[in-house]
Amino acid sequence: MGEESPLVIDVIDNGGQWTHREWRMLRYLGCDTQIVENNTPISELRKLDGLLLSGGAARVGLTGELGNCGEYLKLDIPILGICAGHQFMARHYGGDCRAAPDPEFGAMEIELVGDGGILFQNTKPKQMVWESHNDEVHVLPEDFIITASSVNCEIEAMENVGLMRFGLQFHPEVNDTEYGAEIITNFVEFVRKNKN
Repeated sequence: MGEESPLVIDVIDNGGQWTHREWRMLRYLGCDTQIVENNTPISELRKLDGLLLSGGAARVGLTGELGNCGEYLKLDIPILGICAGHQFMARHYGGDCRAAPDPEFGAMEIELVGDGGILFQNTKPKQMVWESHNDEVHVLPEDFIITASSVNCEIEAMENVGLMRFGLQFHPEVNDTEYGAEIITNFVEFVRKNKN
């Protein structure tokens, strides 16, 4: 019996400063991964097992100008949105985002809501993460649940397991996020279990 082929999980580049770190982390976890420009037609994507929507330039999550991300969200595969990707995902599914009353930059403490859902398995109820955002999701999309909050931002993380959609306001790919590797690993394992 041959080895199982690697999962194909690409990173959509929305202009974030840490897109290469997301790609590198997926590669480290054994995924077949590429960085793809966000204006790439959906017809030109590879056959994917999962997808990651990267962070973006300042305010881009609020303006909604994230190329073809709306088309990518129609794919029937697990998708993780980070920072601007998370904000775009929230709006796409009927939630909303705004200029944050208290923008977060640098290390912040988040607290899991309930058991933290899929992404926070095997992590602690309170943990330090790395933030870099002027904007935030403030209206949760229908049928999503909040999985983590901070003092300044109620919707630090959200998920809809049925839709296979996950959003993070913070950056798990940055070293300063205490359980970043575990969070990305949990996403990869979810992709593995839901591979078509």
